[in-house]
Amino acid sequence: MKKLVDAVQTALAAEHATVYGYGVVGGRIDKAQQDEARRAHDSHRARRDSLRREARDLGAEPEAAAAAYALPFAVPDSAAAVRLAAELEDRLAGAYADLVRASEGARRREAAGALREAAVRSARWKGSGVAFPGLTERSGAGGATPSGSPADGGTSGPL
Repeated sequence: MKKLVDAVQTALAAEHATVYGYGVVGGRIDKAQQDEARRAHDSHRARRDSLRREARDLGAEPEAAAAAYALPFAVPDSAAAVRLAAELEDRLAGAYADLVRASEGARRREAAGALREAAVRSARWKGSGVAFPGLTERSGAGGATPSGSPADGGTSGPL
C-alpha cells in the first residue's frame, strides 16, 4: 500500500509541476498553439484534482504544490515554450510509468491512459516520439535525471 501511495503522491507532485509549467508555456507560446496549450493545461488540472482525491481515498494527505518551480531552461520565446511543453510531458510520463507499476485494475488502466496521453502530447510538441516514454531516464542512458527530480538541488520543486 505504501508503494501505491508514494506513486500517487509522486504523480500528483509531477502534475503540480506540469500545471505550473503550462502557465509559463501559455504565456510564451505563439497564438496558433495557444489552444493546444490551454487544452493540455486544463487536462493536467483535471488529472491533478483526480490524484488529490485518490491520495485522500488512500488515507494520505495530498502532496501540496510548491509556490514556484525551477524551469529546466530559460523560456524567452515560443520555440522554448514548445520545448518546455515536451519536457513537461516527458517527465510526467515517467511519474505515470511508476504509477502503472505500483497499481492494478482500474487504477492501473487510468495511469496507463495518463501515460499514453503524456506520450502523445510530447510527440505532438516535439514532432516525434519515443518508444517507451518515461523509461529512458531509468536506463541510465544519456545522464538524464529521473522524472520528477529537480533540475538542480537548490530549487523549491522540480519541473
